[in-house]
Amino acid sequence: MKLRIGDKVRFLNEVGEGVVSRIKDKLTVFVEMQDGFEIPFQESQLVPIHTELILHKDADNIEMNPEAQLNDAVYFVLEPDHELASLISDYKIYLFNASSFNLMFSYSIKDDEYFQTLKHGEVGPYQKVLIRQVKMQFFTEYFYHKVECLFFKNSFFKAQTPISEVLHITSATLKNSKKIKHDEFKHPVFAFLLKDEFYTQQNVEAELSLLDIEKLKSIKEFKSAEKTSKSNREYLKTLEKEVDLHIEELMDNTSGLSNFEMLNIQLERFSKELDTAIEKHMKKIVFIHGVGNGRLKQEIIALLKTTRGITYHDASYKEYGYGATQVNIL
Repeated sequence: MKLRIGDKVRFLNEVGEGVVSRIKDKLTVFVEMQDGFEIPFQESQLVPIHTELILHKDADNIEMNPEAQLNDAVYFVLEPDHELASLISDYKIYLFNASSFNLMFSYSIKDDEYFQTLKHGEVGPYQKVLIRQVKMQFFTEYFYHKVECLFFKNSFFKAQTPISEVLHITSATLKNSKKIKHDEFKHPVFAFLLKDEFYTQQNVEAELSLLDIEKLKSIKEFKSAEKTSKSNREYLKTLEKEVDLHIEELMDNTSGLSNFEMLNIQLERFSKELDTAIEKHMKKIVFIHGVGNGRLKQEIIALLKTTRGITYHDASYKEYGYGATQVNIL
């Protein structure tokens, strides 16, 4: 197991612990003690006991060259499966976090007029994560690739401007771009820089337009059910809730809103109701989404798959037909 900067370690052959502060070489790291002194140790003489890094299950640690100047940066990387262009059949897509920040990321492709998220998660500093492996044809079908990242540390840090970049990548782009060699990858790769400025800050002030204000006014006030129990049966009823996500139940006026905007409003209400139900330790909550084209249900199921501490299934057919999903909170 590779040690990373920020790992908390215990000494194998003596009493004490510290935090990995920097990498000396492939076998040795510097450990900062509680008194502030740095002492070199062989990795084999250290036992990791805690890490502040947020790890994605597919993340790999970046082997850092101790002789190189370490400049924080984040890259979107495409690695072909062969060095010769004529023999390439597959590409691996990576997010390469060569920075000291943890980051939350999402990767989306543009399908017709909307973006579709293919992967999201969290990755620690100085790590790379495999996002997807695709065929060459992927870049002839999807030209626009959106990467969004939020930066944070589990200690004091300077606020960073988030990434929201849309990359235009086609087979012609890859044909005309120059590949680079990197020790972290088997074959030369295409690398697209997403962020390399971590020191200067940009002040952003947003103002609501009149249209935004009118839309906010048209959304009905969110009210959570109050818990009142005069008997055990009444108390159990307060642990259950039914939420109708039909857009006409959420808004008084939908004129001027696209289907995409209405879907986002429905999903925002779904997320808020679910978070409140979990926070209040409710027993179950039924979301009425209707049948329609099935898009709302698909989005709800995708969000439920990433939510811990719950189970879900189709709600009672007798009561709701095929138009509702029941979430049980464990």
